[in-house]
Amino acid sequence: MSPSSETAHGQRLVIVESPAKAKTIKGYLGPGYIVEASVGHIRDLPSTAAEVPDKYTGEVRRLGVDVDHDFAPIYVVNADKKSQVSKLKSLLAESDELFLATDEDREGEAIAWHLQEVLKPKVPVHRMVFHEITKTAIQEAVANPRELNQRLVDAQETRRILDRLYGFEVSPVLWKKVMPKLSAGRVQSVATRLVVERERERMAFRSASYWDLVGTFGTGRTPADAANPETFGARLSAVDGKRIASGRDFGSDGRLKAGSVNTLHLDEQAARALLAALEQTAFSVRGVESKPYRRSPYAPFRTTTLQQEASRKLGFGAKRTMQVAQKLYENGFITYMRTDSTTLSETAVTAARAQVTQLYGADYLPDAPRTYASKVKNAQEAHEAVRPSGDRFRTPAETGLSGDDFRLYELIWMRTVASQMKDAVGQSVTVKVGGRSSDGRDAEFSASGKIITFHGFLKAYVEGADDPNAELDDRERRLPQVTEGDPLAAEQLTPEGHATKPPARYTEASLVKELEDREIGRPSTYASIIDTIINRRYVFKKGTALVPSFLSFAVVNLLEKHFGRLVDYDFTARMEDDLDRIAAGEAQSVPWLKRFYFGEGEGHATGGAAEAGNGDGDHLGGLKELVTDLGAIDAREISSFRISDDLTLRVGRYGPYVERASTVEGEPGQRADIPDELPPDELTVELAEELLAKPSGDFELGQDPVSGNQLVAKDGRYGPYVTEILPEGTPKTGKNAVKPRTASLLKTMALDTVTLDDALKLLSLPRVVGKDPEGVEITAQNGRYGPYLKRGTDSRSLTSEEQMFTVTLEEALAIYAQPKQRGRAAAAPPLKELGNDPVSERPVVVKDGRFGPYVTDGETNATLRKDDEVETITPERGYELLAEKRARGPVKKTAKKAPAKKAAVKKTATTKTAATKTAAAKTAAKKTTTKAAAKKTTTTKKAAASKTTATDEG
Repeated sequence: MSPSSETAHGQRLVIVESPAKAKTIKGYLGPGYIVEASVGHIRDLPSTAAEVPDKYTGEVRRLGVDVDHDFAPIYVVNADKKSQVSKLKSLLAESDELFLATDEDREGEAIAWHLQEVLKPKVPVHRMVFHEITKTAIQEAVANPRELNQRLVDAQETRRILDRLYGFEVSPVLWKKVMPKLSAGRVQSVATRLVVERERERMAFRSASYWDLVGTFGTGRTPADAANPETFGARLSAVDGKRIASGRDFGSDGRLKAGSVNTLHLDEQAARALLAALEQTAFSVRGVESKPYRRSPYAPFRTTTLQQEASRKLGFGAKRTMQVAQKLYENGFITYMRTDSTTLSETAVTAARAQVTQLYGADYLPDAPRTYASKVKNAQEAHEAVRPSGDRFRTPAETGLSGDDFRLYELIWMRTVASQMKDAVGQSVTVKVGGRSSDGRDAEFSASGKIITFHGFLKAYVEGADDPNAELDDRERRLPQVTEGDPLAAEQLTPEGHATKPPARYTEASLVKELEDREIGRPSTYASIIDTIINRRYVFKKGTALVPSFLSFAVVNLLEKHFGRLVDYDFTARMEDDLDRIAAGEAQSVPWLKRFYFGEGEGHATGGAAEAGNGDGDHLGGLKELVTDLGAIDAREISSFRISDDLTLRVGRYGPYVERASTVEGEPGQRADIPDELPPDELTVELAEELLAKPSGDFELGQDPVSGNQLVAKDGRYGPYVTEILPEGTPKTGKNAVKPRTASLLKTMALDTVTLDDALKLLSLPRVVGKDPEGVEITAQNGRYGPYLKRGTDSRSLTSEEQMFTVTLEEALAIYAQPKQRGRAAAAPPLKELGNDPVSERPVVVKDGRFGPYVTDGETNATLRKDDEVETITPERGYELLAEKRARGPVKKTAKKAPAKKAAVKKTATTKTAATKTAAAKTAAKKTTTKAAAKKTTTTKKAAASKTTATDEG
C-alpha cells in the first residue's frame, strides 16, 4: 500500500492527538492524506451533573456511571471539543478511509475507540501505530495498520470508571470532614501519604552525636606523582577490635541500634583523649586488599528514569521533563516518551553501535550488542526505550535544537549511545593502617581507593545521584602503592564530630522512584500525579524537596483511620495487578468493579464499614458502604494533632492554627495562625509558644474626636489594619448600609505600637491636596502598589508613605508637570543574580515587583512561589520558573463584549460563536503541544455538583 497513491485509494483521513504531531506527520505522507488532530480526548465522563443528559437521574447523574447496570459509563463530548468533532465529521464525509493514529498505549487506544464511536465512520477504519515520528516509521505504519485492541480499551475504561468512583465518592467525605474543594484519588492519595509519612519520620527523629578521627598519612617517598601520591587520608575504623560507630549504627531515636555490642561510640571527650594518646604513635600498613572493579552501562531511559535523571542533571521537575519530551517526540527527534521498556530495536542498536565506533573508536565497542530486560512488572507499553529517533542518530549539534530541548535531547542521546559501550574496569583498593597509642590501645584507620584503568561507557555518560554527597561512578581515588608492613608517618590527626540526620524529604525524582519501586500506579502518570498534589496544596516545594502541608496531614489522617485499605500501599499495588490482568484478558471488568464498589456478593458488602476499611477480608472491600457510614468520623479529631500537653495544632477551614486549651470551661482557647509555608517538622513547642505570644485580637486605640466612634487595630488575613466600630443599630445591608472606614497600616507601623494619632492619619486618607488650574481635585492615597497622587484618571506614584501627609499642591503640580513614566518609577537594583538562562542565554536576576519578588531574564517574568525565598533560590530553580512560565504562554485577555443591535442579534451571535470556536481550537492546539504537562486522564479536572474532585490518574 503506497502512502502516496491518491488515485488508487482516494482521500484518507488520519487523526492524531495534537496539531504539532499532525503537522510533522503530514509532511511525511504527502498528497492523498488529510492529517487532523482530535486535540486530546474528544469524549469523557461528565465534569458536572449539568453535563449529564436529562434522562439520567439520581446516582447516575452524580457519578456519571450507572453502577446498577454493569457500571455503564455516561460519556459526553467535551464542550470545548464540539467544534473540532464537527470538523472531523466533515473531513470524514469527504474521505474514503480513516486511520486512527493516536499513541500506542492504553490511553491512545481509548482515544481511538472514542473517535470511532463518536464519528461513526461508514468507510474502512484502520488503527495506525508507531513509536517514532520519522518518514520511514510513518510510511510503514500506514502500510501495516491493525485493528483496534478492545482489551486495551476495556482496561483503560475500567481505570477511568474506577478513578471516577474513587474520586467522586471519597472526595465529598473530605469536603464534609476537612475542608471544601479537596480531592482524593487512587494514586494521588497514596503519593500524598508517602510524603506525609516521611515528614512524620522527620518529626519523630532524634539526632545522635558521634565522633571519630581523620588522619593524613605520609609514605616518605619522593618524588610523588599523580599515580603514586606521597600522602593519603584515612578514617579511624576500630579501637581494640571494636568498630567505631558511624551514622548507620544509630536508630531514629538517637540511640545505638540493638546488636551493636562490638561497636564503640566515641563522644568528643573520648575522641580528643584518643587523639592525645596517638600523638607519638608510629603507624604502619597492616593490610592491602585489591579487588577488580567493573561497572556496566546503565539501561536506556524509560519514562521514570528519564524524569529522575532530568531532575538530577538538569534541575527539571517531572512535569517540565514530560513537556519537553513531548515536544521532542512530536517533532520527530525522539521515540515515544511514555514507556516502561528499556529495550532497543535492532535498528536502534545498530545506530548506537555505529556512533560508538565513530565517536569513541572500536576499542569502546563490545563484541555483541547489549540487551536490557525491563524491570517494571506488567509493562504495558509496546514501544522501545526513550531514544533518538531514526536509523541514524543525530548528534545534539546536528539537531539545531536549543535551550531545554537541546539539553534533554543531549541527555537521551548520551544515555542511549553509552548503553551500547563496553564496561568500565579498574581496581578498588582498601588499605588498613594501624598503631598503638601511649595508653596501650590499638587504633586502626581505613582508606578506600578506586582506579579506573578503562573508562568504557563512562567516557560518554555518568548517572547522577539523588544524594548530593554521593560519589559518582567516574570518580577516582588514588592511594599510594604500599605493601603490608610499610611504615607511615601521621602528618595530621584531626577529631571530627558528626550528627545523624533525619531521612531526606522526597524530591520529585525520588518520589517517582518510590512509587515505581512499590509498583503503585502507572509510571506514565507520575508527572501528572505530582503536579496534582502540588496544585491541591497537599504538598509544596522548598527548593527541590516536597514538603507536606498541614492540610495533607489532616487528609491522610482521615483516610488512614477510616479508609485504611484505600491508601494501603500493597492494596494499591494489587489493584494495579488486577487492572493489568483485565488488560491481558485474564479477568473481567464488570465483576471486578462490582467487588470494588459493592464488596463481595451481589451488591452487598460482607462486613461492616470499619472492617472494609482496615484491611481485613477481601482486598477489594466495598467502597459504597465505606462512604455511606460516616458517623464514626470525628471531624475535629482527625484535624487535631497534639504538640504538647496544652498545645494542639488544628487544621481549620481557613488554614492551620495552634491552640492552647482554655483553663476556664466553656471559654475559647488562645489561638494563633500558622504560616502557610512552615514545614511541619519545624513546628516545635517553642515556635508554637512564640506564635501565641504575638499580638492578636483587637487593640483599642481610643475614640475618633469627630465621629465619636471607637477606633481599633486588627490583624487580618491580608495584614494589620485600623477600623472604626460603628454604633449599634447602624444598617449593615441594603441601600442605606454604612461601611466602617478601614485603612491598612503603613510599612513603618506595627500592630502593637500603632497609636490613635496614627489611626486618625490613616483614616484621613485619601487626603485632598488641592485643585489644579483647571479645577480638578488632586488627592494623595495609599493603594495596593504603594502611595500615589490621583487627578481624575491620572495617577502618579509617590516616593514614600510619608509624602501622602506632607505633599503640597505645588509639589503635586510639579510631579504632574513631569512626563508620565511607564512602569515603575526607577529600575531598582536586582535582589540576586542567578547567571545566564540556558534557553534565552540572557542573565537571570531576582527583582522586587508589585506582587513580590520575581525572576526575569528581561523577556520573561515569573513570580516566586510561596516556598521560594530570595536568599536561598538556586539558579536551577530560577530557570525552572521561567521555563514553566514560557510553557504556559502569554496570558490571554478577555475582550469586552460590544452591545449588539436587536436586529443583528442572530448574525452577531453566529459571528461570535465562530470566533469562540476558533479561539477554543487555537487554545486547545497550544495546550496539546505540551501534552505531557496535561494530565493523561482528565480526572483531576472533574467535579461533582460544582465542587472540585480529583481522581488519581490525572
